[in-house]
Amino acid sequence: MNEQRNLILALVLSALVLLGWTLISDRLAPPATKPSTTVVNGKTVPLPNPQAQPVATGPAAVRTRGAVLGASPRVRIATPRLAGSINLTGARIDDLVLVTQRETIAKNSPPVRLFSPDGTELAYFAGFGWTGQGMALPGPTTRWTADGALLAPGRPVTLRWSNGQGQAFAIQLAVDDQYLFTVRQSVGNAGATPVAIRPFSFVTRAGQSKDPSTWAAHVGPIGVFDGAADYSVDWKDLDKAGDAGETRHSTGGWLGFGDKYWLTAAIPDPKAPVDAAFRASNGRYQAEYAGAQQGVPAGGQATTRAYLFAGGKDATLLDRYDAQLGFDKLDHAIDWGWFIWFEKPIFYVLDWLFRTVGNFGLAIVLLTCLVRGLMFPIAHRQFRSAAQMRIVQPKMKALQERYKDDKQKLQEEMMKLYRQEKINPVAGCLPVFLQIPIFYALYKVLTLTLEMRHQPFFLWIKDLSAPDPLTPVNLFGFLPFVPTGFFHLSVLAILLGVTMFLQFRLNPAPVTDPAQKQMFALMPWFMMFIMSPFAAGLQVYYIMSNSITILQQRWLNSRMGVTAT
Repeated sequence: MNEQRNLILALVLSALVLLGWTLISDRLAPPATKPSTTVVNGKTVPLPNPQAQPVATGPAAVRTRGAVLGASPRVRIATPRLAGSINLTGARIDDLVLVTQRETIAKNSPPVRLFSPDGTELAYFAGFGWTGQGMALPGPTTRWTADGALLAPGRPVTLRWSNGQGQAFAIQLAVDDQYLFTVRQSVGNAGATPVAIRPFSFVTRAGQSKDPSTWAAHVGPIGVFDGAADYSVDWKDLDKAGDAGETRHSTGGWLGFGDKYWLTAAIPDPKAPVDAAFRASNGRYQAEYAGAQQGVPAGGQATTRAYLFAGGKDATLLDRYDAQLGFDKLDHAIDWGWFIWFEKPIFYVLDWLFRTVGNFGLAIVLLTCLVRGLMFPIAHRQFRSAAQMRIVQPKMKALQERYKDDKQKLQEEMMKLYRQEKINPVAGCLPVFLQIPIFYALYKVLTLTLEMRHQPFFLWIKDLSAPDPLTPVNLFGFLPFVPTGFFHLSVLAILLGVTMFLQFRLNPAPVTDPAQKQMFALMPWFMMFIMSPFAAGLQVYYIMSNSITILQQRWLNSRMGVTAT
């Protein structure tokens, strides 16, 4: 029947939205988030932070971080957001932690480590240099001298080295109070003849990110070239390409590596033409760019400016850098997707609510109320159509019994009934289509935002970015194991299933076939298992949204004299 097909379509689309488009395949769906906490003997405790598999860094034996850091002179880095050091051997920023971000929610958890020096298990570092011919150039073993022992906001440091042939190289580093380094590379030529040099910048990491890359959230090599964000390169592509790499040409832009919450990006001057590339070799991955060749006359000097971003994907901060420094879509380091024009306003409202009320879970509840309130006219039309269908359901069933052997006559009588009752059988579908981008945008915001990471709600929920740790499967923590995946049937997931079941009870029965009825009856409980591994914050949103929908439908049913079945 047409009306049955329309209603089934509406329900299927709603289910897709509720799933966050996650019923397709592993490639088209974000894998389940690993829990950051569990419940043991009635208490919420943090789980150890997962680590990526260590990757060999070459023939030399892997050493401890402390041993590597102590093997060369360094300049200390200290800002409100960062701590670490600059290696004067090679002029590399290779020691960096994010002091305001912790590995887990435990009180004694160490800060998130972003950079680690070459020679350690998870080496990750950035550097700067030059290429050229006819002169000695600084390299990875060059020992630089610094004019200061501390790099801090308002206290830049300049590194210097001379090749003994008349060329003097300098790298001035400055850092702000967030995550941005400003780099000025200078070459002074005191020789008798001109020289040609080409500045470059690179970011190198050993091994892939421990965060999975999905269709909804790209993780790995990332960049913006000539105004277009490029999420097309992944780890496997680079492994296949090897030293040849993936090359790009751009004016301005940036490139680097992104994790789910963190970003390292080499950023040239916004107006500078560059040749950029992603490369891989022996389990190492490198993002690099080289600027235009510059001629330095005898007695002259050439200076270029560049930047390095190393820190969290703070959406507000990335927008500010784009606006103030003219960066080209640094905000696209967050994989907003097609609906960025809609997702970012939702994020800013959520962020404002969080700063106003001081609790991210409560901010999600308030945002849900706000969105459902704004969508009430659309939802009202959908609910009203559903209520009208319920009212005429007995008449429809009678027609189906009377003309069960004459499909054409049944269709004619159905259309006549719709005209008499002034019902549009597809009226409930349009609101579902209109709500899809809204719910998808909310899903993306709650999945990607750094601001929700490690934020508590109430009672046992200590981290809204992780799955709800409380589950009856292990008797709420009294059995010594932590269920994972679909077996992690959490309390929030059960509440989601219950609210969805109640919501379905208030909707008209779309079909009369017993098998289809059974399918719709099982859908809320199926969704309960599907949603259980997802972040608690996302589940809080769906529970609240379902609850508001139930209240709205009950109110409309009472006005129209409709009773639930």
